[in-house]
Amino acid sequence: MKHFVILFFPPLLLWGCVGSSADDSKRSSWLLFRGDAALSGYTDVQLPENPALLWSYKSGARTSSSPVVYNKTAYWCDKRGKVYGVNAAGQLAFSYDFKTAVEATPVVYDSTLYIGRIDGFMSAISLERKDTVWNFETMGQISASPAIGLFEGREAVVFGSYDSYLYCVDRQSGKEMGRFESGYYINGAVALWEEHFVFGGCDAWLRIINGATGMPSDSVKLETYIPASPAIEGGCCYIADHSGNVYEVVFEKGKIIRSKKMVAATDESATFVSVPAVSKKTLFILSDDRHLYAISRKDGSIRWKYLQKGASGESSPLVCRDKVITCSKSGVVTVLDAASGECLWEYDTGEYITASPAVIEGAFFILTTKGTLLCFGPA
Repeated sequence: MKHFVILFFPPLLLWGCVGSSADDSKRSSWLLFRGDAALSGYTDVQLPENPALLWSYKSGARTSSSPVVYNKTAYWCDKRGKVYGVNAAGQLAFSYDFKTAVEATPVVYDSTLYIGRIDGFMSAISLERKDTVWNFETMGQISASPAIGLFEGREAVVFGSYDSYLYCVDRQSGKEMGRFESGYYINGAVALWEEHFVFGGCDAWLRIINGATGMPSDSVKLETYIPASPAIEGGCCYIADHSGNVYEVVFEKGKIIRSKKMVAATDESATFVSVPAVSKKTLFILSDDRHLYAISRKDGSIRWKYLQKGASGESSPLVCRDKVITCSKSGVVTVLDAASGECLWEYDTGEYITASPAVIEGAFFILTTKGTLLCFGPA
């Protein structure tokens, strides 16, 4: 079992820290992994009171993907490469088959679905035509969700590959715009902050690329390799290394002005594979000791901790205004009060969960490893 200690550090000046929010026009969609380009895991969309299971859809195929939602239709891809789109009535409305292994979570942008594949291709699929727009080949598997950002003034699909490169590919044409070498595999997703791309790699380096100039901006080396994605709020980046250390790295104009170890692992075999969730004042993080911790961003103190019913896995918590939703690997979905950690609601799916939830106005979606999509809403 993993144990960790929380290190106290003085209050930080949070550069431009403001709460992330979802705009009203996008409340029917959850277009990308973790809900926003900064991968903060925060939304101001309110979870339904006393949620009930509205419907479930069983694909019957195992998946590592998290769901995304576009115009109230949930999309994901199973491990064999089939993309599903299930509408608000719980009916299959879209399907597409890559016929090759896929583990990554897709992104939907401008009616196009972008997803990485184990065979090293990044693919763009038109949801309207149900056809391939383009394929871009790398020399290694792509395991994480891509980001959509501006690279030298043009829209780019930004993602890492196991060939140790970060790629920027023209969103419309699929042509390479730039690539940046890391020292080893890139397993996590890229977070966007202002005009910068922030990512960690299995070489233990956290790197920043300036999308406006197309040049590297800064970097910092952590103790061990970085398996998961960073989460950013207000210029403060939170990222975990494989040993179980969690760092706060503060940016200013694309430069790292300071970094601190916020959570220190005491067991070298401990690891964090989920992504932290960040609100304006609190960091929420799952530990291998089965607890969800709420940690003050101001002084590093533990506000509360909650013991999950089951082991922690790759599923990452989400903050939904004043509530936190979290999934244990054994399949229990829990909604907690964000301020106190009080359990407000829970549901046992009976199936393993490694995916992160997706939340829209009036509903949230949970995808199990067996490929069952569950939609919860007001009773």
